[in-house]
Amino acid sequence: MASTSAEMEQLTSGASNRIIPILKTLRKCIIFILSIIVSLLLLLRPRRRVSPLPSPEEAIPAPSRRWRRKMAWKLEEEDTARRRSLAEGVEMGFGVEIPCRWSSSLFYGRRGNALFSRSWLPLSGELRGILIIIHGLNEHSGRYSQFAKQLNSSNLGVYAMDWIGHGGSDGLHGYVPSLDYVVSDTEAFLEKIRSENPGIPCFLFGHSTGGAVVLKAASSPSVEDMLAGIVLTSPALRVKPAHPIVGAIAPIFSLVAPRFQFKGANKRGIPVTRDPEALLAKYSDPLVYTGPIRVRTGHEILRITAYLTRNFKSITVPFFVLHGTDDKVTDPLASQDLYNQAPSVFKDIKLYEGFLHDLLFEPEREEVGRDIIDWMMKRLDDVNGSAAAGLW
Repeated sequence: MASTSAEMEQLTSGASNRIIPILKTLRKCIIFILSIIVSLLLLLRPRRRVSPLPSPEEAIPAPSRRWRRKMAWKLEEEDTARRRSLAEGVEMGFGVEIPCRWSSSLFYGRRGNALFSRSWLPLSGELRGILIIIHGLNEHSGRYSQFAKQLNSSNLGVYAMDWIGHGGSDGLHGYVPSLDYVVSDTEAFLEKIRSENPGIPCFLFGHSTGGAVVLKAASSPSVEDMLAGIVLTSPALRVKPAHPIVGAIAPIFSLVAPRFQFKGANKRGIPVTRDPEALLAKYSDPLVYTGPIRVRTGHEILRITAYLTRNFKSITVPFFVLHGTDDKVTDPLASQDLYNQAPSVFKDIKLYEGFLHDLLFEPEREEVGRDIIDWMMKRLDDVNGSAAAGLW
């Protein structure tokens, strides 16, 4: 397989953020952590009770912690409502070219969060299978309507879900308190779709960090049993911190200040496609988060990718992994390692020479979509053959 000649930049697995110029902000981070520790020590130090007369300034009560928290929740709810309204306004229909039945709705995850979801189903013909789309970090499900159109034309149904903190779903925009929450919500969404479409084979699709989420979900035997296979585009499988010290302090820092943003971590959009119009559309989309990455989110990416890298040899689900050799966000060599090490019986890989990160938004997007559909059809033939023999 071809591989990139340039070294991979140490970036996030998401579509629009770097895990850091942390080297530039590392000093500030360490100083911040030390100040927190010193403050905690001072607070915990035993003191004598003294009741001095309050100064005029002290006589004016400061905003309570409860009040500040209430205001933060209010702002978050207002932002969620704004994003949900935008998500509902995303164009989903294909016109008369390929008639489909599309809809959007709210799905409630395992922790009761309202998650925005979409579906596109062909109006005619027998539904051969269903692809459930799990988008990448910082983007949203509405970006995949053209891919859904291509799938519908082959009598494949499509469902998609916005993660927590993304698109029209609950949560602070661009903030992921735990990727295990996303994994759990993905499993619950899959169960819901299967219950609504009994007997129809289901596939999970994950892009970038969404690919890591899908791979972790599918590594569970109970989830694997519900799937005909998974498709991974540019999966985040081996994301490393910019410096070993960053990896060492990330777990502590993510607990102390989980929502802290590294200012200057996203001064410009990372080139994720060679199509200028698609690139402009992405970074001007109000539902795509383009702010600095938050500490907990970055730590969660490091954590899930480290887990997956250690467990390549336990992956048995049928999969198709696709990656561009010039991807500057995630590592195509990690996809090759997954293919080489996973004991899955039904597996395939395709590396696209010179392609960047967002394969379904490259100029050759139709070719990429066709490759995915061809693999799904091949897998469906295998599943139907096994079902006829009583093996699936």
